[in-house]
This record gives sequence, C-alpha cells and structure tokens, in this order.
Amino acid sequence: MKNIRQQKIDSFQELRQNKARLLIHCPDQPGIVSAVSEYLYQHDANIIESSQYTTDPKGGEFFMRIEFEAGDLDSKKEELEEKFIPIAKQFAMDWRFSYVYQVKKMAIFVSKELHCLRELLWEWQSGDLTADIPLVISNHEQAREIVESLGIPFYYIPANKDIRKQVEAKQLQLLKDYQIDFIVLARYMQILTPDFVAAQKHRIINIHHSFLPAFVGAKPYERAYERGVKLIGATSHFVTDDLDEGPIIEQDISRVDHRDNSEDMKKIGQSIERSVLARAVKWQLDDRIIVHKNKTIVF
Repeated sequence: MKNIRQQKIDSFQELRQNKARLLIHCPDQPGIVSAVSEYLYQHDANIIESSQYTTDPKGGEFFMRIEFEAGDLDSKKEELEEKFIPIAKQFAMDWRFSYVYQVKKMAIFVSKELHCLRELLWEWQSGDLTADIPLVISNHEQAREIVESLGIPFYYIPANKDIRKQVEAKQLQLLKDYQIDFIVLARYMQILTPDFVAAQKHRIINIHHSFLPAFVGAKPYERAYERGVKLIGATSHFVTDDLDEGPIIEQDISRVDHRDNSEDMKKIGQSIERSVLARAVKWQLDDRIIVHKNKTIVF
C-alpha cells in the first residue's frame, strides 16, 4: 500500500502531465511576445496563461511567464527546448522550461515552533501545495511525530554555532541524496553559513516574524508591544548572506491596538506567518517568481 507521500506525488503527476511553463528574462525590445507565441503555436501548444512585465518601456528589462499545454509533452520536451535556442539567442534571453508533471522536491527545515510546518503540511495534505516533501530536517525533536505520521522521513540534527559546518555538511548531503529543488525554513532558528547559502542560491525561502525591516532580531513581538505599534506583519524572502535582507517574495500585516499584549500579538503574528509563507511557497512551486538583483517579479 502506498503511503500518503507517494499517493500525493501520483495524483499531482496525473493531473498535470501535459502542462509546462516558460520563464524569460531579457532586454526589452519589440517582437518578443510575438516570437514566443508563434513558436509555441508551431509546436501545437495551447497558451493557458501569459504575463509580462517591463521595468522601463524605453530600454528596460523584460520578464515573461507563459503556462501552456501540449499533447505528449514528455516525448517532445527535448526538441521543444532545442529548437527554442535560436529565439533565445536572438533576444539575448535567460530562459527555462519547467514541466509541471515533474513535481518539485521541497525540504523543510524547522526548530521548536511548528505553526508554519503545520500549515505547509495541511496545504500539502489538502492538495493545494503541489510538492513532494522527501524530508524534514530539525535541530529539535518536537516535529518528529507529526512528520512521520505522514510518511515523510524526519532527520534530527542538533545544531549550534560551534558545530555549524559539520551540521551543514550533513544537511547538504541529505539535500543531494534526495535531489531537493528548494528549501523552506519554517521557523528554523539557526543562521546559515555563506557556504551553505551559496550552494543553494535563490533556493532557500525563509519566513521572518516581522514586517521587514522593522524589529529585526530577537523578541520582535515584545519589542513591538513596548513601542505601541498598530500594525504587525510577516515577510517571506529568499535567503542571502545579508541576514534577513534577501529578495522579498511576500508580506502581509494585521492591525493591533492597546488592548493586545505581546502574547496576543504573537498569536496574530503567527497566523500571518503561516499564510505568508504558504503563499510564497505556492508561487515558487508554480514558477511565478523571477529574481532580479535584490527584488522579485511575482507573476
């Protein structure tokens, strides 16, 4: 009998076997949309969704995301990519095809607070998070029961600053063994080294417990309460070497007032964290994010 994880993979693949996406970034110039659309038409592809953005109509950067459907996609994907190369060279494109039936593999890192992990697992169980979750890594044992009950391998790897390099070597080996596409830090309370971040560039999504850049660091809700803030929020971003300053993917806020103490604010904040992180992860899974410098274009 298949476990829950394998059942999810099978269902995701069956529903999306003939769908693909094309992401493009290049200098803005006339004819890009026409050339790409005509190319897909010539290969019997039906465009389902198309979005584009230009930073400046006069000599700016052009970004595009197209989702399309084509029969027997798996057998002709290599030809589809190979014959696209002349168009890509003509317009000096950075580009990639993504095939929806190839379910992305997502690793989750978590510590003691489990609210974001629970949200991701619930979205996954309900079919709204179309990912494979091959493993969860934690520096604490609290999450083991909930993770293993779903048939997902759980790895307990104690971590602190004195053994950080050894810990990250184990983590990187696991990521390689499981062929992970990207990582989600679901309140993983350890700072990653520059070497680890460099090895996973723009592949680590974090959730920060404040509306960045305010209240960076420890005890944000206590500090927010002491300042008498009226808005609290959360930020999801890609991890870079600069702590909590990577490209922002999604943010949200909620109003609070003088009746809310620090514990009330924490509960409200955790609710925002869950929803913000889940949206960011879904957009990553749906190939809706393009990183440009220290910003993101989210289609």
